[in-house]
Amino acid sequence: MNAVRRIAVAVTLAALAGISAPSAFAAAAAPDDAPFLKAIHQGNLAEIQAGEDAGKNAKATCVKTVGATLVRDHRKLDTDVKALARKLGVSLPSGPSQEQKEALAAVQSKAGTSGYDGAWLTTEDKGHVETIKLIDHEIDSGSNSQVKAAARAARPIVEDHLDMIRDCKAELNPS
Repeated sequence: MNAVRRIAVAVTLAALAGISAPSAFAAAAAPDDAPFLKAIHQGNLAEIQAGEDAGKNAKATCVKTVGATLVRDHRKLDTDVKALARKLGVSLPSGPSQEQKEALAAVQSKAGTSGYDGAWLTTEDKGHVETIKLIDHEIDSGSNSQVKAAARAARPIVEDHLDMIRDCKAELNPS
C-alpha cells in the first residue's frame, strides 16, 4: 500500500473512531518527512551559531550583516520547524550535526585572522546550496502537505541568504 493510500486509510479510520484527522494524519505521514524536519532543524541551529560567530569574529561589515540576518531568519524558521515537528510527533536533535560542528570549528579556528571572513562566506555558501537541494527534494518527494508547504515557504528565504552571501563575497573579492 503506498503512502498516500495509507494516509487516506488512517484519516478515514480516525474519523470513524472519533479521533481528529490531523493527529491521525500526523502519525501516518511523519516518518516519511521526519528526516527532512530533523536535517532542517539541525541546519537552523548551525546557521544561528554561525551567524552569532560572525557577529563576534568577522571583520567585514557585510559578513556581520549577513550573520545577523541568518540569526534572525533561522530563529524564525526554526520556531516554525519545531512547531510542525511537535504537531507531527517528530523528535528533533538537540544540536547541529557533527559535520556542521566541525565546519564551524574550522571557521572559528581562523578567528582573528584575515582568513576568517572568506572561510565563513565559503562555508555559508556551501551550506545554503546544500539546504536548497534538501528543500527542493522535500518539495518534489515529500509526502506530508504541511511539511512540503513549510519547505516551499523556507526556500525563498534560504535563496535570499545565498544571494546575500554571494554579494558579500563579491564585495570582498571584486574581480
